[in-house]
Amino acid sequence: MSRNTLVAYEPVTPDGLLAAALDGDLDLDCADEVRDSLASAARGTGCRRLHVDVSRLTFIDSYALGALVSARNSAAAEGVTLTLINPSQPVRKAIQVTGLADVFGLPPLD
Repeated sequence: MSRNTLVAYEPVTPDGLLAAALDGDLDLDCADEVRDSLASAARGTGCRRLHVDVSRLTFIDSYALGALVSARNSAAAEGVTLTLINPSQPVRKAIQVTGLADVFGLPPLD
């Protein structure tokens, strides 16, 4: 059983940056909710950039990674750049295996 993943947001800065942070396990149980929350934030806050801090994610599965790709695509459709920042080891490994570093605005991972 996974812990509930929380999405925490900071207020949008004057230059259009919205900072979000994910915490806990991101898996099938909560990935759709997180995807929808990020997509809604990109659509409804007036931000131009959405930085999602994933340093506190302790687990991510392939379904959740797909949900983050979907949130990124929804954000892009609104003219918002969604970038993952500070990937934890589980996120780093998932991104490395799938080759999605460029999609999420990360430098190539070793």
